[in-house]
Amino acid sequence: MMRLCSTGERCRSDIIKKLDGCGLPESDVSDIVEKLCRDGYIDETRYADAFVHDKSVLQGWGANKIRMALRQKRIDDRAIASAFEDMDREGAESKLLAVIKAKWKSLDGEVDMKKKQAKLLRFALGRGYDYSEIKDAYEKIVDNI
Repeated sequence: MMRLCSTGERCRSDIIKKLDGCGLPESDVSDIVEKLCRDGYIDETRYADAFVHDKSVLQGWGANKIRMALRQKRIDDRAIASAFEDMDREGAESKLLAVIKAKWKSLDGEVDMKKKQAKLLRFALGRGYDYSEIKDAYEKIVDNI
């Protein structure tokens, strides 16, 4: 597990899930996880920072989707809040613009403008963006077309 944790950021729930799959007793699993945390192999704040960066800037996820994914992994709310404070806002905004622009171009065959806008809105909401963010990005894209 130390080797696994040293290759990339991992959180407690990922390691517990992996160890549970090995059939270890629950007491051994908790001992292993505690040792990994104590030795610095698992740091949930560091994990949340990396997760927010990867999902927002690299994969184009919105804050809502990222927050829900971190909560599913049982990351502490303070670690999540800290990660969002350190988030690269400009990188996330440029990724949103790129994602919206690409989706808009993929909908070129759509004749009805209302349907095209609705599909774009559903797509962006599914990515975890707020309506206001989507509206701002849409206006920037339409102004440049």
